[in-house]
Amino acid sequence: MLNATLKILQKFDLLVIAVLFLLLAPIISMDRSIDFMIFCIFVLAYDLLYGYMGRLSFGHMLYLGVGAYAFALSGEYLAANVFLALLIAVGSGAATGLIVGPIVVRTTGACFALINLALNQLGYFLVLVAFSRWTGGEDGMSASFKRVGIFNFSNHTIVFCFTFACMLLVVFLVRRLTNSLLGILLRGIKENETRVKFLGYDTFVIKMAAFILSTTLSAFAGALFIINYSYVTTSFIDPLRSVEVIFACLIGGAGSVYGALAGGVGYKLISNYLPNYIQRWEMFLGVVLLLLVFKFRSGVWGYVAAFVKRCDRPAEETKSHPEVSR
Repeated sequence: MLNATLKILQKFDLLVIAVLFLLLAPIISMDRSIDFMIFCIFVLAYDLLYGYMGRLSFGHMLYLGVGAYAFALSGEYLAANVFLALLIAVGSGAATGLIVGPIVVRTTGACFALINLALNQLGYFLVLVAFSRWTGGEDGMSASFKRVGIFNFSNHTIVFCFTFACMLLVVFLVRRLTNSLLGILLRGIKENETRVKFLGYDTFVIKMAAFILSTTLSAFAGALFIINYSYVTTSFIDPLRSVEVIFACLIGGAGSVYGALAGGVGYKLISNYLPNYIQRWEMFLGVVLLLLVFKFRSGVWGYVAAFVKRCDRPAEETKSHPEVSR
């Protein structure tokens, strides 16, 4: 029964996700809902590498920061059209992935994680010191754009609707890709890359495609953050903040679109509300991490899916062996 219900919900998952986020907005406020949805896009982008391809990155804030600064700088020095700036930000994320990808994706394990961290640290230095004349350094810079038709992004209702539509679009895109041949091959690379090569697939091309898609979506999330906040600072490219997206993936469950959304919302709820009650709230995250490692390795969504399967298993066994019920 539970398994059948879960399958029905998955069939109409976009509608269910839309309804849940619309119900969340009046509870936590519209501003926080926007922040939550953008962060979920970032978690989905990161999960393509960590959850599906099995590559842990300690420097994924670099790609979010590239999108954030490309968006703000293009609005300041090129054109005040928000959609042109958004296109430039997304293109910058893709270009960054294309440039550093050939180096990064050839590595695995600790090398992959640390190379991304080193690149993130380099990007942080460039923004903070080397190009501070244009980026504003530690003070950051504001970002303002002209109204384009009905899109007046100084209106938070417009920002909410736009972000809401973008999140649903990204969820749809990631779900389709991860259920396609690309998603199957990424899981194969995670399990055993040698076998995927043996089947005749070029794993370098597959990893590059996933990496560029991840950096592009991360840059897109960075640009949306600037639309919401109307300013950019070095906090959007700070390598120390990469732990946020890692925690979100672990909480929700890596390798799942629904897990990424659950983890994104879960982490944001903890980081936004727990400091009101516990001064050293980061200690709570440490406890959560220990629980995830030792008890809930598949995260919240993985635990829910496993629980549903366990509940439905006795019913299936009874159907296959009617004499047991007698």
